[in-house]
Amino acid sequence: MPLTDAQRTYWRKTLALTATLLLAWFLITFVGGYFAAELNGFSFLGFPLGFYLFAQGALIAFLVIIAIYVRVMGKLDDRFAASRSAEASRGDTASH
Repeated sequence: MPLTDAQRTYWRKTLALTATLLLAWFLITFVGGYFAAELNGFSFLGFPLGFYLFAQGALIAFLVIIAIYVRVMGKLDDRFAASRSAEASRGDTASH
């Protein structure tokens, strides 16, 4: 079954969001980890900065990534559900 333009747009936006958030996750986890030794030369609240970023900062960043995903996907789902219901009200059953 071929995809409609709305479905292609939905998946393109979903994949772009996922790729962007995975890139952020990668940068936080691996690139930040690569520079952890250098960051430990600085302190934050009495802790070495590299340690603090991975003990607290990374966890907070991961929660923010999840929150962004949930919020944006909710908006996308609402937007495209509205377009599906408009198509259904016109009698367009090819999109189901």
